[in-house]
Amino acid sequence: MGKSEESAVPIIRLKDVTIGYDSGNPLVNIPEMEVLPGEIVAIAGPSGIGKTTLLRTIAGLVSPISGTIEVCGGACPERGELGYVPQKLGLVRHASVMHNVMIGAKAGHSSPWSLLPSNPAKKKAMEAISSMGLMDKVGEPVRRLSGGQQRRVATARTLAQSPKLIMADEFLSELDEETMQMVLGSVTDYVRASGAALLVVEHDISRAKSMADRLLVIDDGRINPFITEITAMEVKV
Repeated sequence: MGKSEESAVPIIRLKDVTIGYDSGNPLVNIPEMEVLPGEIVAIAGPSGIGKTTLLRTIAGLVSPISGTIEVCGGACPERGELGYVPQKLGLVRHASVMHNVMIGAKAGHSSPWSLLPSNPAKKKAMEAISSMGLMDKVGEPVRRLSGGQQRRVATARTLAQSPKLIMADEFLSELDEETMQMVLGSVTDYVRASGAALLVVEHDISRAKSMADRLLVIDDGRINPFITEITAMEVKV
């Protein structure tokens, strides 16, 4: 990381947060959690325990039951600051790869009042498509791509945005080992070079441990550092 933990302003800060859809039956209670610039944090835990809901709550798509959430220095990130790769991807299936990636590029590099994308947006879109190994699919409708290729389009869309925070929900699923390493390498390089942060939900514990600076596990309604019999990660949860 470019800054020390003591001086860096957190990109994500949660304080006394309870998440869920029913105040009488909350999913997770989080007394405190921070994610710093340049940091990769993975969230793991059994299915249905609240991992996706946590991401959606931080993204502002679900309101917390209680508590305070700050993202990118405020209650609500500015346009283009937060990039999100959801499980269901949210792609425009009838449109081309380029069209889908330009959605992210325009959010990060064009005025919201501009009808046409800026040159920086076009450049970022092409760079992101190339980094995902999809240059031969630029004009291809998304609906004709495999599930793994569609995940790469969604990741390219987020990278083209140049966000301060990337949140990704199982974004490496459906990828073979070689492609997974390419995608993860591109995202990791972006995070390290830009000082952004990555918060990722990952069901594969071994993969989560290998990709992340910290691995947090949701268990019994709380979020805890991953602990092995040999070492305990030193984290601020």
